[in-house]
Amino acid sequence: MRTLLFALLGLCPALAVAQPGSANGAEQSTTAVSSPSVKTIPNSDVMYRKSVWRVIDLREKQNKPMFANNHQITKIITDAVKAGKLQPYRGDSLAATFTLEEFNKKLIVPDAAPTMSDEEKKLGFTEEDNSGGWGDEPAGKDGAKAAPAAATAYEYFPTDLYQMEMKEDMVFDKKRSRMYHEIQSITLVIPAAKTPKGYDIPIATFKWADLVKVFRDNPESAIWFNGSNTAQHKNLADAFDLWLFSSYISKVSNADDKRLADIYGGEQQGIMAAQQVAGEMIEYEYNLWSF
Repeated sequence: MRTLLFALLGLCPALAVAQPGSANGAEQSTTAVSSPSVKTIPNSDVMYRKSVWRVIDLREKQNKPMFANNHQITKIITDAVKAGKLQPYRGDSLAATFTLEEFNKKLIVPDAAPTMSDEEKKLGFTEEDNSGGWGDEPAGKDGAKAAPAAATAYEYFPTDLYQMEMKEDMVFDKKRSRMYHEIQSITLVIPAAKTPKGYDIPIATFKWADLVKVFRDNPESAIWFNGSNTAQHKNLADAFDLWLFSSYISKVSNADDKRLADIYGGEQQGIMAAQQVAGEMIEYEYNLWSF
């Protein structure tokens, strides 16, 4: 019988491929090229799925390794976009994209937009004239031309962009009897403290699968900095796989698509609710094993 089995395997190599549930087949990715996630569990194996949004504050002690000087994750991402190696999207639905020009405009500090001085206004210049050109300046009241202020635009530094939002799908795989965290996307955010209007402003969203490729292609710069042993830095992709970061839940999929802060009436109440939601998710997973 064993001789017949080996003969069949020899005639049909496809039968020798590791099947789901085997040691090798268990972690094989079934991800489609268009999927934002790196590892995707077949729908037939999914017993439970819930989308969760998490805020990652890169100033926190646990997150400092991915925000090391000259190795900030925000710098890695923005540099990749400007090099044409990473596609920015308009939201975590990942349906519409930004052009490079549109993305660059999102990085401009609002207060850095050129403004007219009082002296220039007295000479007859208007805000429309403040273009920084030298050949088209309108004449002042005395007929003399004066050069308007240079139109200098300043971008946010990587250290200014210390906040990100991560969208993940929590998926319980009934075949392997375990919960998986499938990261879908990362959104760069201008923190409220860095904006004139005082609230968070999303810059752009990126597919997690695209980010993993960028991190893998830049092993020297895209690192999780290991301060205890600089010979053992980790790639940022591995750091996320190992969950070497701190975060708090800002939204859980719901019919109204509301954030916890909106549901519970304020940012502080939302953070308190996030702790409760996290506990409920842990309890839910525990109960899956208990019954």
